[in-house]
Amino acid sequence: MTSSPTAPGYLAPVSHHPSGVLPRTAPRRVPALLRACHPEPALAVTLFVTALAVTAGRGVAGSAAVAAAVLAGQLSVGWSNDAVDARRDTACGRRDKPVAAGRLPARTVAVAAWTALGLCVPLSLLSGVAAGLAHLTGVAAGWCYNLRLKHSVLSPLPYAVGFASLPVFVTLGLPSPAWPAWWAVAAGALLGVGAHLANVLPDIEDDLATGVRGLPQRLGRTACRWLAPLVMLSAVWVVVAGPPGAAGRKGLLLAVVAGTVAVAGTALAAGRHSRWPFRAATVVAGLAVSRLLLHGTDLA
Repeated sequence: MTSSPTAPGYLAPVSHHPSGVLPRTAPRRVPALLRACHPEPALAVTLFVTALAVTAGRGVAGSAAVAAAVLAGQLSVGWSNDAVDARRDTACGRRDKPVAAGRLPARTVAVAAWTALGLCVPLSLLSGVAAGLAHLTGVAAGWCYNLRLKHSVLSPLPYAVGFASLPVFVTLGLPSPAWPAWWAVAAGALLGVGAHLANVLPDIEDDLATGVRGLPQRLGRTACRWLAPLVMLSAVWVVVAGPPGAAGRKGLLLAVVAGTVAVAGTALAAGRHSRWPFRAATVVAGLAVSRLLLHGTDLA
């Protein structure tokens, strides 16, 4: 989730194509639109939460509803991110961003974001009012980050709220609705903050050059390189030590593997725009979720 609250790039079409002419045919726009949604985290979060819903007992229909709602929410946040950030990404020369590279108009991404958000509302409410509101709160947190909070010392808060809301969404939608265990919510919040730190890490210099001063940018690259894996490992420790019963050798092995991945992918990442820190965060999140899946019946 990277964004800027500069509305002009979000509300109006901007031509960044080298020739001055934007591509007009729908088939040429589809791959660019898919790239602009931040597909890696969107698919990872959707798969993780759907698997959690299955193990928690949501059933086939309930788990399908969770998958559809989470995917719509992730798409809305991802597309709004690129639409809001169009001018800043262009100024930073982000050729990996379809809008900044001139392969997609900003207005197209904005329309896609609002459309996905519109679909997310009824899809979330399929799980019930309480569960739906919990999920929509997380999605709203993502939009708040994109539009405003990225520039604040509170920039980790939307990530914490967004990720913590996911187990709440799952358990409040059970046949017998219940709040999730504390360790599931705490692990989600920690994973969110860790993902924020890892995601921002490659772009800290560009963010500072364009006036973006969230908490990671204020802390600096060196601090974030070490803080990101520490937070992610804290999430893993919570899911290892929090559930009922002893952690056992498998739990300890998972913690060791997660530590290795976190340090290798985040603290030792090379290159200013390397995506390996975020990929490492995704792997660590997957390890944490795999532990959660083993305790799916203890989630509520």
